[in-house]
Amino acid sequence: MLKIANKLEALILLIGRVAAWLTLFMVLLTVVVVVLRYFFDFGRIWMQELVTWSHAAVFLLGAAYTLSHNEHVRVDIFYRRVSSATQARIDIVGTLLLLFPVCGLLLYTGGRYAWKSWQLAERSPETGGLAFPFIPLGKTFLLVMIVLLLLQGAVIILRNIHALRTGDFPSDERPRGEVL
Repeated sequence: MLKIANKLEALILLIGRVAAWLTLFMVLLTVVVVVLRYFFDFGRIWMQELVTWSHAAVFLLGAAYTLSHNEHVRVDIFYRRVSSATQARIDIVGTLLLLFPVCGLLLYTGGRYAWKSWQLAERSPETGGLAFPFIPLGKTFLLVMIVLLLLQGAVIILRNIHALRTGDFPSDERPRGEVL
């Protein structure tokens, strides 16, 4: 059970690191756009749109990575005050009753949204904007995010079941701000 969780999380961590490197691409492209516009009075709409879609990809691809590092938003009213076993139970129930249903709904609605974009061979409405297939690919990242969150949810459940069975709970001293 733990081997499966480790393999799934390794994939999520790899994708999270790729998303982090995408931020470098986004920054460099932004610098190019600014230099071209302000020093050479030259601009391309597709470059500006690519920055926007890259920004969206960073967030969408990084969501499961953030969840894997327990850096997501958590309403912590009583969670810190309870035992590790109770925290594990809360994480399992929260994943099953909150994360999975929301991901299911998003998969259903997001799937139709992305599929429609592919059917229409959608491209930017702006003259000189991104051509097909960039817009549908960007919208497909929504589905990738959902699948990655579902996989990370499975990791959370597997790790917490293992911890409840063995009594081997991870320490609360989790490193923050890991260098990618």
